[in-house]
Amino acid sequence: MSDFDALKITEREGAVRFAVRVQPRSSRTGIDGMRGDAVRVRVAAPPVDGAANEAVIEVLAESLGVPKRSIEIVSGATSRNKVVQVSGMSAEQLRSRISREASG
Repeated sequence: MSDFDALKITEREGAVRFAVRVQPRSSRTGIDGMRGDAVRVRVAAPPVDGAANEAVIEVLAESLGVPKRSIEIVSGATSRNKVVQVSGMSAEQLRSRISREASG
């Protein structure tokens, strides 16, 4: 059982939503496990002028194998705690890809 089995994912209209906890100004970038009930995403970008949000979208797109346009921050744009929506993916696909990326 991986940490990501506890991740709460909601599915609606061909998209999935899940919580993300962002660590800006990190020395490395990528998915780094879970923090509470959210996926921890580390980015090098500072939380200024949307740079960290853009970096989060880039990290998730690369990790999940989807285009950046498929990912949207639906709440928490100015917070470390965000809700992200990924279009064209099921909850099962998301959990599989995210756990594979974090372990690899």
